[in-house]
Amino acid sequence: MRTVPLGRTGLLVTPICYGTWQFGGDWGTVDERAAIEAIQGARDLGINFFDTARGYGFGVSERLLGRALADELGTSRDSVVIATKGGLREDGGVLSRDSSPAWLRQEVEQSLSALGIDHIDLYQIHWPDPRTPLADTAAALGDMIREGLIRHAGVSNFDVEEMREFGETLRVETLQPPYHLFERDIETDVLPYCAERGIGVLAYGPLAHGLLGGAFDEYTTFPADDWRSVSPDFTGETFRRNLAVVGLLREFARRKGATVGQLAVAWVLAAPAVDAAIVGSRRHAHLKESAGAVDLELTGDDLAEIDRIASAASPVTGPRPD
Repeated sequence: MRTVPLGRTGLLVTPICYGTWQFGGDWGTVDERAAIEAIQGARDLGINFFDTARGYGFGVSERLLGRALADELGTSRDSVVIATKGGLREDGGVLSRDSSPAWLRQEVEQSLSALGIDHIDLYQIHWPDPRTPLADTAAALGDMIREGLIRHAGVSNFDVEEMREFGETLRVETLQPPYHLFERDIETDVLPYCAERGIGVLAYGPLAHGLLGGAFDEYTTFPADDWRSVSPDFTGETFRRNLAVVGLLREFARRKGATVGQLAVAWVLAAPAVDAAIVGSRRHAHLKESAGAVDLELTGDDLAEIDRIASAASPVTGPRPD
């Protein structure tokens, strides 16, 4: 798979980034052997960019990623780009945000240990922490960059003002926002801000948390330990309305010789400021399908028609640590 520059970091990454959120427990029971095989399957497809987080099971996803890529991480470290995130904590089953310098340093050390590496290519603040000044958070990351624990610093789920404030202390190198056909708020100001400043964008949720994968119908249900089982976006009238839109997108994709999932990922990658789309799948066949989006070219007319079809959809969002 071809590589592209990730903003101005100097990192060359594949446009498909393999995400490991699904291995942290929020999406149901995890089969460790299958998870490792899925990660290795991503590598077999030529994917060199992997995203994880402490918050994905607080070490579970990072350990699985480290085990799956142990051979390369130990012998040819530059062959893969590892991104992880910190700034969340769990106390008594309650998830909260904490980007204080002391907590971040502890998390970085835990991430390095779980992944089995001596430095993190890209370290991102998972969510803005309203209780910690962004200048303190940025300064802490700057210290760890100088120490060689991390190479590049980014943020996730930040708005323009938060990026601007963070950037007064340390340059924001990347942003990881939610972005898909059913969640487009960042188009107004966030994406233009990133484009103007060379901030690399790795978008998560390009398949709208599975909705744009094309496998769901009105009878689809989710296990009790899958966050979608209690999400209003995946039940009732909202779900049925969006499934109808997915059906129309599927027909359009078929005319392009593609699947609806490939169309959705290609649409995200077509945004001028987006460098990579984060795709997570437990099944190699599904990941291989998504990877095909890299070769799907969408014309201006295609994008206009996709926008017209998607205009009938209801917004779909993911869980928040609030």
